[in-house]
Amino acid sequence: MAAPSPGPREVLAPSPEAGCRAATSTSGRRGLLWRLRDKQARLGLFEIGPGHELHQLTCMMQTGLWAATQVSMDHPPTGPPTEEDFSEVLTQVHEGFELGTLAGPAFAWLRHSLGLAEEDYQAALGPGGPYLQFLSTSKSKASFFLSHDQRFFLKTQRRREVQALLAHLPRYVQHLQRHPHSLLARLLGVHSLRVARGKKEFFIIMLSVFYPSGRISERYDIKGCEVSRWVEPAPEDSPLVLVLKDLNFQGKTIDLGPQRSWLLHQMELDTAFLRELNVLDYSLLMAFQRLHEDERGPGSSLIFRTVRSVRGVQSPEEPGSQNRRLLPDSPNALHILDGPEQRYFLGLVDLATVYGLRKRLEHLWKTLRYPGRTFSTVSPARYARRLCQWVEAHTQ
Repeated sequence: MAAPSPGPREVLAPSPEAGCRAATSTSGRRGLLWRLRDKQARLGLFEIGPGHELHQLTCMMQTGLWAATQVSMDHPPTGPPTEEDFSEVLTQVHEGFELGTLAGPAFAWLRHSLGLAEEDYQAALGPGGPYLQFLSTSKSKASFFLSHDQRFFLKTQRRREVQALLAHLPRYVQHLQRHPHSLLARLLGVHSLRVARGKKEFFIIMLSVFYPSGRISERYDIKGCEVSRWVEPAPEDSPLVLVLKDLNFQGKTIDLGPQRSWLLHQMELDTAFLRELNVLDYSLLMAFQRLHEDERGPGSSLIFRTVRSVRGVQSPEEPGSQNRRLLPDSPNALHILDGPEQRYFLGLVDLATVYGLRKRLEHLWKTLRYPGRTFSTVSPARYARRLCQWVEAHTQ
């Protein structure tokens, strides 16, 4: 299922010392007030500093990613990715470990298409500041990290999940080109890490849906089912940042006003695409942020405070016109919608689980184990339909 490789390249990686010096210099200029505000925003997350069990691993990731991004900076994309770009594997040799970059030119082009500067990407993911770890409520054994500015999300992946992502990558890129306001998570890179002669581990990088996080009050991971979909909430005075699940959302509603029809239609488009890929078990991530008084009402909402827009608003009958809307000049704007009282952060994540034999057998077992109850492992068509129905039932 993996994309064919034209043959891996192996190079000696450049040193990230210059990047470290630049990041340190930038950090120093930010001043005491910035650092205090940043520390407050991190409450509930854990810095992976010296002494942390994952410190050595994340230092390798930072060093490797600095060097990998330097390659794309030295050889910027000149056009849309080719078949060779999607299948390229570059291995950079560092002291004590190797970092592989899979489909590097394709992801560099995708980052460029999103308006993401490689210098910013390198500074955030390189050795300029510690990664952050949070306690995930996911049942998977994956490790989860955030860059120190919380803009980029890193997650370890199984080999078969990486193979699925790479196999689907050309169609994923096409979907984002056709639907620039898609709710699909923006995947920015896929990498492997091998320490000495050990086993090769894989991880992905994506834009965090929960960014900027400063005023977010609630976070949810929604799959549209009930089995194993409850998280014990943190005590009221706890600093923990928890992502709650479907059963925690009972009795609540997403109040979008005129934006509701846009969301429902975009959910249909994106889940139809995932159904075509034979993918299931993805989640709709949601976060709530109460609007300030001056952010409410016509002319004040995010959707109207616009610096740039999608040109040529078309009629619904014209091809490619689905959900053409104004793009606010705000970080991660593709995943933000304003309702009358709340701002909502939204994104579809975990796009790598294919409905193969393993999942079909799991479906049979859960049918016997949980009669009459809804669970996540169902056919891609049923999964897509059920999640869209959940959104329709819980929005107004």
